[in-house]
Amino acid sequence: MRFTTAFLAEDDAARRVFNCINAGHNAPTLRRSNGSIERLDVGGLPIGIQPEAKYESATVTLAPGDWLNIFTDGLVEAENARQEEYGETRLPSTIAAGAATTPAEMLKRLMAELDLFVVSTHSTMT
Repeated sequence: MRFTTAFLAEDDAARRVFNCINAGHNAPTLRRSNGSIERLDVGGLPIGIQPEAKYESATVTLAPGDWLNIFTDGLVEAENARQEEYGETRLPSTIAAGAATTPAEMLKRLMAELDLFVVSTHSTMT
């Protein structure tokens, strides 16, 4: 059996709205300008699991200062020396912590947190 996960979105920039469907993909996070975090998980099964699968869509309105973070399983499945995964639960707090002013800063902070997690137990394993 073959399948794939996907997150599909159609953006209407003029109205600051997008429609999206999550087909079994890691749920993207939407960090609102007030710091709250929403997960975009409306959709259905990964594509190819059930040929007749039904999918729901969501409509999301963006406000100035909102950040959409779409990522792959490589992020949340990164392991430290104890073979613990970074996991889905750490991601929202990393994204919510502090206010990045550019996407590049957000990516840099996220990668620094991930690097810290991956190497954090290296010295305790010896």
